[in-house]
Amino acid sequence: MKWLKWMLPITVLIVSAYGVNYIVNNKPDAKRGRPQGPQAMTVEGTRLHRQDFQVWLDSYGVVKPRTESHLVSQVAGKVVKISERFREGAFFEAGDILIRIDPRDYQVAVDIAEAELIQAQLGLKEEQARVEQALRDWKRLGKGVAGDLVLRKPQLAAADAAISSAKAKLVRAKLSLERTRIKAPYAGRLLSKQVDLGQVVSSGTVLAEIFAVDYVEVRLPLNNRQLEYVSLPEQYRGGELRSGNLPEVSLQAQIGRQQYSWSGKVVRVEGAIDQGSRQLFVVAQIEDPYSLGPQGNPPLKIGQFVQAKIKGKLLQGVYVFPRTALNQDNTVLIIEKGRLQSRILDPLWTDEESVVASSGLENGDLLNLTPMGAGVSGLAVRAVIDGEPLVNKNGADKERKRKRPKQDEDRLHQGDPEAAKPAVSG
Repeated sequence: MKWLKWMLPITVLIVSAYGVNYIVNNKPDAKRGRPQGPQAMTVEGTRLHRQDFQVWLDSYGVVKPRTESHLVSQVAGKVVKISERFREGAFFEAGDILIRIDPRDYQVAVDIAEAELIQAQLGLKEEQARVEQALRDWKRLGKGVAGDLVLRKPQLAAADAAISSAKAKLVRAKLSLERTRIKAPYAGRLLSKQVDLGQVVSSGTVLAEIFAVDYVEVRLPLNNRQLEYVSLPEQYRGGELRSGNLPEVSLQAQIGRQQYSWSGKVVRVEGAIDQGSRQLFVVAQIEDPYSLGPQGNPPLKIGQFVQAKIKGKLLQGVYVFPRTALNQDNTVLIIEKGRLQSRILDPLWTDEESVVASSGLENGDLLNLTPMGAGVSGLAVRAVIDGEPLVNKNGADKERKRKRPKQDEDRLHQGDPEAAKPAVSG
């Protein structure tokens, strides 16, 4: 049993020595391959071409009536009748009687004025008869030329003036009677009312607020940058207009989940810059906003907020590309020879979707559209231009010549001289 204690360590040493000798004499052949460079990033791009671009200026405003006024009573009395159209939101036409005030007192005044006129006319005729009688008496006496008092000329003038006064009183009485019928001064709509049936009003009492419905207006602010790209109807002191064409305006409003639009025109420009916002307000006019048109739009409401797009100038021969391609430092990335190159631009116009430039780019440039971080100028990329992969024939041939079949690499490591010959591409 003692020999087993000596044999076990000796056996372990022999096996270990044999393993080390095998490993040393059978080293693996390391195959050396070509180091692979970093993989090129795939980006999307577009090919730039000169084109025309229609500028639309974004603005906003609140719908206001062209004419808004207070309906005021010019006589005192009790409201005895109200029209069905004298309700908030109701439409009325010019000349419609909206309110009737008790006319009896004013009818009595008319009757009295008519009686006074008749009495004055009678007095004039009596005075004319006296004048004729005085003239005959003076001629019978034969004492020369008669004076005005003898011929009663002052009395005749007073009688004539009494008739004029009576006529004026009658006109005033009839006018007051007419004013007991409150008529609409124009075609409009009732905004609010302050009186109702049975209420006693005095002269000067506000009866209602009304507004015209022939068209509405919207004040739209424009900043200094926007004013460069629109021709406004500026009016000068002599009445001349700088632009005879009224810019088109498209108004949009969200009602629930539905978007509606109305068309109008810029009709005038206000004469002062707003001191708070430093913006100039222009006034857009929408004609007949309350009729049912072919689009079925709901009528515009006074005080309704709307977004507006004003048609500006047409920019000709410019480059147009998505806003996302422009970086915050006004640079874009151009794809040149498979690499990204940064280029600084001075855009003519920018909006939420597009950027317009006239310089700094060339026709046929490949613009990168993929969002990239800073410091990517010079980065190698694979480009997909307008949905099609960009094919670089020279670069593809060089790539094929640079690659060798795996079998040739193995033969080269084994010392085969045939594997050192240049590869022949298809």
